[in-house]
Amino acid sequence: MSQANPVLVTPAWLDQHKEDKDLVILQSNFLRLDFEKEHIPGAHFLWPDWLGAHSPEGNFNAPDLAAARRILQSMGINQNSHIVLAFTKTDLTVTARMFLTLEHLGLYGKVSLLDGGLEEWKKAGMPVASGPSPAVAKGNIEPAYRQLLVDKKYVQQALGANNKMVVDARLKRFYDGDVTGNPRDGHITGAFNLPFPDLIDSTTKFKPVEQLSNYFNAVNSDKQKEMIGYCFIGQTASVVYIAGRILGYPMKIYDGSLQEWSRLPELPMEKTRQ
Repeated sequence: MSQANPVLVTPAWLDQHKEDKDLVILQSNFLRLDFEKEHIPGAHFLWPDWLGAHSPEGNFNAPDLAAARRILQSMGINQNSHIVLAFTKTDLTVTARMFLTLEHLGLYGKVSLLDGGLEEWKKAGMPVASGPSPAVAKGNIEPAYRQLLVDKKYVQQALGANNKMVVDARLKRFYDGDVTGNPRDGHITGAFNLPFPDLIDSTTKFKPVEQLSNYFNAVNSDKQKEMIGYCFIGQTASVVYIAGRILGYPMKIYDGSLQEWSRLPELPMEKTRQ
């Protein structure tokens, strides 16, 4: 799978390319008020629930294609657009889920994340804007699922496959079996642990490639082997997804994660033997 655009971009890169014809900047905020108070100039407001709505079946569901089409076209996104996602403060994990969802909707290789988000942009001395999203011509994007979000059946099959592996993105103590509030604690039997906080630094930027490689190599040194990440609800595992994309691994995310798996007693779980 080729990557046409960098997975991560810096403030300097974005400043240099912000006038590119096909570039669309989306800033993720939980409230429109916060976006309108402060955002990257030219950015469009992205409310996470538009691309990751919750439902009675669980947290973070990909929108249906008709809804995705309406939302993305309203932001001026075209088939050939390059999207740069910016997060605010330390809201990396939910914006990482937006990255994954956009790639799942057919924009694979066309999405970049502003490393460090809005805070890093301001730290670099770049200007901020206020007010609503800019008016824009309707885009022509036609979303189509790429199947980067997978279900429990896919995970079950992956556990017995030589060319796939399952990774738990949660802190080691939860992987080992600390109480979480789920019906069952521990991890999916056969899953490896790759905690998402190890991959980012204190400023919510991704660690250098060499360090990311060390963490990934500890569980999987074969870049032909697909990695399927999970966590509690499919949010923090999206950070592992992006790190894997940076390194060139084929990545997917188990959408139901332990919110679903722990509730189905026929699905295997285990705690780390002390």
